[in-house]
Amino acid sequence: MNHTAQLESESVHIIREAAGECPRAVLLFSGGKDSAVVLHLALKAFAPAPLPFPLLHVDTGHNFPEVISYRDRTVARYGLRLHVASVQERIDSGELAERPDGSRNALQSPVLLRAIEAHRFDAVFGGARRDEEKSRAKERVFSLRDEWGVWDPRRQRPELWELYNSRHAPGEHVRVFPLSNWTELDVWQYIGDERIALPDIYFAHRREVFRRDGMWLTAGDWGGPHPGERVEKRQVRYRTVGDMSCTGAVESAATRVAEVIREIAASPLTERGASRADDKVSEAAMEDRKREGYF
Repeated sequence: MNHTAQLESESVHIIREAAGECPRAVLLFSGGKDSAVVLHLALKAFAPAPLPFPLLHVDTGHNFPEVISYRDRTVARYGLRLHVASVQERIDSGELAERPDGSRNALQSPVLLRAIEAHRFDAVFGGARRDEEKSRAKERVFSLRDEWGVWDPRRQRPELWELYNSRHAPGEHVRVFPLSNWTELDVWQYIGDERIALPDIYFAHRREVFRRDGMWLTAGDWGGPHPGERVEKRQVRYRTVGDMSCTGAVESAATRVAEVIREIAASPLTERGASRADDKVSEAAMEDRKREGYF
C-alpha cells in the first residue's frame, strides 16, 4: 500500500466511524479542492449505497462564480442533498451587519452555527488539514464544539491510534476532519490519481487582479480595488478558495494537475500563507475565528 492509499484508508475509516456514531451528520462543501476530496472519500466509503448525509454550503454571496457552478454540477451529478446557509439573507434580515472592510469571511461563523442548530447536526465533516496553519495543527480529528460552537483546546480528547471519541452533550457537536494528516501535496496527488474534477480557478488562467499587501486579489464588486490600486491582467491560479474579497491568486503557468504538483513541491510558502488575506490580521487570526465557531 503506497502513501496515498494509506491516507485514503485512514480517511474512509474516519468518515465511517463518525457516520456510525452520529446519526445527523453533514458534510461542509464549499466547492474547494479539500471539500471535493472529502466528498470523493465519503462517496467511496459508502458505495454503492447513496451518501447517508447531506451537504452544507455557507454561502457568503461573495463566491467565485466558477466555484458555485462547480458546486451545483457536482450536486446534480451525484444526486446529493444540499443545504445552503446564506450570509446575505442574514444581512438582509438585520441579524448581521456588513464589515467595514467588505469581507464576509468572519460572518460565516454565526450563519454556520445557526444552520447546525436548525438542522440539529451532531457531526460536521470539514476539509481542514493540520499542515495549513498552526491552530489547525493542534486540532483533533474529532474536534468537540460546545453548545455555542466554541472550540476550546483544553476540552479536546486524546486520540490514541485510531480510537476516536464522538461523545458530546445535547446542543454540542463534533467537527470531523478526515484530511487531518494530509498535506497540500497529498491532496493534489490524490486528485490526480482519482481524476477528481475541480473548479477551473485552480488552474492557470488570465484574470484581472490588483496588488495589495503582497497578494494578487480579484478585481470585482467586493473588496476592491481601492483608489491607487492598479488593475492588471495576469496569468494566475488559486491555491485555496474562499471569499473573493480575501483570497489571493498566485502567478502560475500550471494548467494541469501534474504541473500544479511540481509547482507546489517547489514553493516555500503554504497555501494560506500565500493566498489568504484574512489570516494576516494577526498571528492568532485563525484561532480567534475558530473560537467563534469557524470551520
